Amino acid sequence: MSVQQGVSPAERVSTPVDGVEVLGALSPSRAGDFLTCPLLYRFRTVDRLPEPPSPEQVRGTVVHKVLEDLFDLPAAERTPEQALAMVRPVWERLSEEAPDLAALFGDDDPETAAWLASCATSLERYFTLEDPRRLEPAERELYVESLLDSRLLLRGFVDRVDVAPDGSIRVVDYKTGRSPGEGFEARALFQMKFYALVLWRTRGVVPAVLQLVYLGNGEILRYRPDEQDLLATERKVEAVWRAIRSAEESGDWRPRRSRLCDWCQHQALCPEFGGTPPPLPDPVVRPAETGEAGDG
Repeated sequence: MSVQQGVSPAERVSTPVDGVEVLGALSPSRAGDFLTCPLLYRFRTVDRLPEPPSPEQVRGTVVHKVLEDLFDLPAAERTPEQALAMVRPVWERLSEEAPDLAALFGDDDPETAAWLASCATSLERYFTLEDPRRLEPAERELYVESLLDSRLLLRGFVDRVDVAPDGSIRVVDYKTGRSPGEGFEARALFQMKFYALVLWRTRGVVPAVLQLVYLGNGEILRYRPDEQDLLATERKVEAVWRAIRSAEESGDWRPRRSRLCDWCQHQALCPEFGGTPPPLPDPVVRPAETGEAGDG
């Protein structure tokens, strides 16, 4: 998870696709934005409106980084005490790299202490779900990309990939929020199926398990995909991309109101809340048209 605004992590590491005229690029987060609300996708990807990070988002960044670094240690040292001791140094390093984060809590030291304690709570809950001393991930924070036959580039970051001795793959993603309620699991699994599709296309192996670890309430959601699942995901991703291109051509980025609007930072510009979106920016050369990978 990145806290840098305007540029996605995938944009910073994706590479040109030589010799292929790429239609465009899509990450699971941007595809999810469009499925949630086309206007939200426009605000984030076309207008690139700033979104100051929230304490919840930065907590996710800190917790993810601690869990990533924890596996750099010898197995015996991957203890709850060690993870908790890493929280403040990770936070301090992040705030040095991004000074705007240092001002997130102002000068209220008790507020900062309470927030750091919430990071610690998430990590303590992690240890009730997995024992990292018994795990040796094959990959952490793995950047993946795959060019589909349609010439759409899929890309993103996977929190963790575990590979069993028999070659079976488990894709793991950490969430610092709570597990989704009934009826919302499909939305949560879309991101994981997206990653599974990319791994299948690049490695030729369908991941055996997709695992979402929810640290907000200490639950694990597991799903076992098959080829038909991933082919359906590929069709869905390509349909999303066609809808995005249609919206670009027509300029029709209509909002879609839902419960998720409660967390949107752009309500003041949304017609659903009496706002007016800014004028669309002048057309720019698409990254795909320059022979490079597109937006994340």
